[in-house]
Formats: sequence, structure tokens, C-alpha cells
Amino acid sequence: MLFNSFGFLFIYLPVVLAGYAWLGRYGPRAAMAWLTVASLAFYGYWDVRYLPLLLASIAGNFWLARRLGAAAGAARRRWLWAGLGANLLLLGYFKYMNFFVLAIGTLTGQHGQPWAIVLPIGISFFTFTQIAFLVDCYRGAASEPGIVQYGLFVSYFPHLIAGPVLHHREMMPQFADPAQGRLRAANVAVGLSIFVIGLAKKTLIADNLSDMVAPVYAAGAHPQLVEAWIATLAYTLQLYFDFSGYSDMAIGLSRLFGVKLPLNFNSPYKARDISDFWRCWHMTLSRFLRDYLYVPLGGNRLGPARRYANLMVTMLLGGLWHGAGWTFVLWGGLHGLYLVIQHAWRGWRGGAARWWHQPLTLMAVMLAWVTFRAPDLATAADVYRALAGGAGLSLPHGLAASGQLFASLGLHPGFDGVRWIDFGGLGPPTLAVAAVLALWAPNTQEIFFHYEPAIERIFHAPTWRWLDWHPSPAWGVAMLTLFLGCLLSMNKVSEFLYFQF
Repeated sequence: MLFNSFGFLFIYLPVVLAGYAWLGRYGPRAAMAWLTVASLAFYGYWDVRYLPLLLASIAGNFWLARRLGAAAGAARRRWLWAGLGANLLLLGYFKYMNFFVLAIGTLTGQHGQPWAIVLPIGISFFTFTQIAFLVDCYRGAASEPGIVQYGLFVSYFPHLIAGPVLHHREMMPQFADPAQGRLRAANVAVGLSIFVIGLAKKTLIADNLSDMVAPVYAAGAHPQLVEAWIATLAYTLQLYFDFSGYSDMAIGLSRLFGVKLPLNFNSPYKARDISDFWRCWHMTLSRFLRDYLYVPLGGNRLGPARRYANLMVTMLLGGLWHGAGWTFVLWGGLHGLYLVIQHAWRGWRGGAARWWHQPLTLMAVMLAWVTFRAPDLATAADVYRALAGGAGLSLPHGLAASGQLFASLGLHPGFDGVRWIDFGGLGPPTLAVAAVLALWAPNTQEIFFHYEPAIERIFHAPTWRWLDWHPSPAWGVAMLTLFLGCLLSMNKVSEFLYFQF
């Protein structure tokens, strides 16, 4: 059941809200139990075969947390390693087994066949959430709560499928709040408005960019210069509006119940360096990789060489987290290399900002997205070759009259059309609007600044004062109009890109 589906909007969500309000009269535990059951039903709708897997993961980690809490000395370490091993084996089997089977087959020349394994949706998110919880229990920074609270913490439906990665210290106090179970008009107004903006990002922007991307990145497409650059820019914006749209929808849905989620985005394409980009893109995953991988490896405490090695290892594993394929490993490696270059440059030339830092960072990120999007390394190489001009230049038919001008510049492109880009469709104008919004407009958290939409308070009110959201008839009409536009565009429901991770 997708957030951008009629079944979710007009059946599931109203039923969950009504049950929450009704059971909330009997206390917060009843309301939390209802949300837990509703979240498990939401997961089971995708594939009921994997609901027992989620339940077993929740029960097993809850039991391990209790063992950790009761143990002392070396026994605590053994329980921790047992928990980490169990979680990583589960994730490794479902997500990476075929990757290793094919890699070993390639190395041995036996070309092994992939196993019939279906990836359970959301497994990366609920596994990482529980790994962080076990580690913090070991460190004494967390203790196992009641089973209802813990089950809701892991399975909470706004975050379960594509994040954000939750942290116990942020969520558990909210689930235990005595005010739970009461629907408040302010929360409903803020939550629905944020949800609608996220829905618009997905249905009106990201989905209209997909037709400019998929044909160019298909295996064997062999794009040319103009096609490759347009498609790469379109994917850069498609991925952002798809994932940030989902994250806004998750924040809005959770706010309906008076629960704030952590942020995942803070205008990452405005970043002035790669470190800043990773502080603003998929923020909860970046936090997890920093706190539970980079810092335990030694962080920046053991000298520059070790720091660079830690950065590379962290980003390579971060790339592999996104998908079991060499394209994701290469993408993570590119970002690791970017970070090493940035820190080396900063140590040599200092950290003063320059006007060209933002466009250079955006270009580096965009070029790395090629490997993230390509289905295999051969297709990625084709796209890179086209971006560099190695596949030739073909322009639309309408520019044929300018042939003399191009010839005077020493250029002799073909005018047989750009095969994969429909300049008469919604894609090109959507691309222009998306670029303006991503690079210059205030983000959702700034628009709702005065109503603290998420856990973090790292924003300021929008510079454009007319975009400062507040309950009013004008904003109500605007949100209703936007919602109706989204409904009219939902004739072809598409999945969120991050569901595959």
C-alpha cells in the first residue's frame, strides 16, 4: 500500500485515525497498541509472507535487549555480538546472498545462478534501527521498554518502508507521552499540510521526470551528449523529490498522531561541500554511519591517513547498504574519494568558502548519481562516455536551421532528433521548476518553521514571507487545490525509488 494510492488515502488512513481517536479515550497504551497493530497490518499488506519475519525480528531483538540489560561484564559483550550477528546475517541473507553468489561465480568462472530470494521491503531500515538500539543498550544509553512501545518503535508505519532510521532516545519518550491518543486540531492541520506537500513532490514532480530518465539509463540505450546530460540532471532531481517527498509524507503522517520524526533532508543540493551534502542528505542514515561505523573505526582521532581510510570504508559500506551491486559500491567509493579530496584540500588551502564550491559540489554529486541509477557498470560507462561527448552530438529537428551557426563554431552535430527526450511533454517544464525549487526555494521545514514539524530545530523562517505557513483560509484553499492536483495525477501509481533499498 503506497502513500500515494487511493486505498491508503481513503481507506487505511481514515480507519487508523478513527481507531486511534476512539481507543485513545482508554489511555495512551491502548492508542499505542492500535498503532502497532495498524503498522503491522500496513507491512503485511505488502507481502504477508514476510510479516512473521518482521515479528520474529522484533521479538528476537526485544529479548536480546533484555538479556543485555541483565548481563554484566564479558557476558554483555557476548550478547551484543550475538545480536549484531543475528541482525547482520538476516540482512546479509536476504539482501546480499545473490550478490556474493554471483561474485564468487564470476571469480571462479562457474557463473553461479542467483537464488530465488525476494527482498523483504524495508528490511534495511528496521534492521539498522534495531542494531542501533542494541548497541546503545550495551553502552548503557538505552534500556528495553515495554513490548508494545518497542514493537511500535520498530514497525511504526510512517517510517517502516523507507525510513527515516529512528533512534530510541527520540521516539520512546513520545510513545510514552500521556497525551498520546488525542487527535489535536493543530497537529492535524500541520500534518496534513506537510503530507500534501510531500505528495505533490512525488506525484507532480518526481513522477513527471521519470520518463526523461528511464529510457536513457536502460541497458543498451547508448545515449548521446544532450540526452545523457538532460537525463542525468533529471534523475538528480527525480531522486531528490521522490525521497524527500516520501520523507515529508512520513513526517506529516506521524504529526497527525502528535509524534515528531527526525529529518532526512535539509536542502542538500545547496551544500557547499561533500561533508555538508551528507549532513543534509538522508540525514538519519548519515548519523547512523557516523555514530556506529565511522566513530568506532577511529574517526579522525588517529591521524589523517587513518581518517581517510575510515571515510572510504564508511562510504563503501554506505554504498553497499543502498543495494547489492557493484554500481552501488562504486557510488559509495566515489563519495568516499570526494570526502578524502575535500579534507585534503581543506588541510592544504583552508576552509574559506568560495562561490564555486556549491556548483562544483552539485556537479560531483550529479556525476556520482550515474552509477547509482545505472542497472550495471556497462550502462554507467555508456552514460559517462556520452556525458564526455564520446558518443556524438545529436540535436532536435527544430534546430536544423542553425546548422550554419554550429558549423561556424567548428561543430557539425546531427539533427536527427533527441531519441529519448520528449520536449513536448511535461518533463522539460517540470525539470525547470524542480531545479528552481531544489536550488533556491525554502524547504518544507522552513515553510513550517513556527510549528516545529520535526524533532530538529535547525531552521529559520522562509525569506519569502508569503511562504510562512499558518492556519488560514488562504493556506487551506492552497493545500486543497494542491491535493486535488495530486489526485488527478495519480492515474498511474509508481513506487518510491528508495523502496528497493
